[in-house]
Order: sequence, then C-alpha cells, then structure tokens
Amino acid sequence: MTLHITVDDLTGPAIAALLREHVDQMRAITPPESKHALDLDSLRAPGITVWTAHDGGHLVGCAALKHLDPAGAEIKSMRTAAAAQRRGVAAALLTHLITEARHRRYRHLYLETGAGDFFHPARALYRRFGFQPCPPFAGYHPDPNSVHLSLSL
Repeated sequence: MTLHITVDDLTGPAIAALLREHVDQMRAITPPESKHALDLDSLRAPGITVWTAHDGGHLVGCAALKHLDPAGAEIKSMRTAAAAQRRGVAAALLTHLITEARHRRYRHLYLETGAGDFFHPARALYRRFGFQPCPPFAGYHPDPNSVHLSLSL
C-alpha cells in the first residue's frame, strides 16, 4: 500500500460518505451523551484541519487535528475505511498527526475514545504511540464510556 496523506477540503463525496459512516456507527454503539464524533459540518469549523489518506485513487482513511490552545491540540475523527483496516492506515495517519502537531509546536496532543470493546484496537494503537490516560480535557466530563488520553510532545 502506498499512502498519500493530504489536507482535505471536505467537499468530495468519498469523504462525506466515510464521515457519515463514522458518525452513524458511533451513534449506533455509543450512548448519545457519550458520542463525541464530529460530523462533516462540525469538521469545517475554524481551528480544525482534516487529512485524508488515499491508496491509489481510493480514500482509505481520515483524521483531524483540532486546535485547543497554543500548547495543545485534539485528535478527532480518526477513521479507516472498512476495506483498508489492519493495513497500517491508522498508524500512518497518527504518525502524520503527531508530526504535524510537533511542527505546529504543540506540547500536548489529546484524544477521547470509547471505553468499550469495540474501541480496543484504537486504544492499543494509541498506547503503542505513547499516549497515556489523562483527566478529561477541553470541556469533556468524566464518563464511563470514554477514555481520555494524552501524549507529551
């Protein structure tokens, strides 16, 4: 697989479909009060940059970086297309986000993910990259359905 990761303007049908699939799945497996996945319109907000990964001409994943403050950013909307799972797409996107966060001179990178079994592969990936549990951040609250993680850069 040869991945090309680029900033996405969120206007194409493929990214719209991938994000719709992501939000729909999060709604199906997460209680409404614990769902923090951003939809397409929310990802267009100022301070959020979305990257997409393509293999050839096929969209295989996406991830976003949300500016929190001069010292930190949050990872949002990490998603790998079903046909590309377990092929290194998420690791490549996460590597890209960490590199970009360092380039932007953030000192901390944060994320919220689910606590359930479905999210085990995501939590394992984040641990492999050095993310550690942290208290809720940026308006999140303690929630048994959420895991909050951070990485010092």
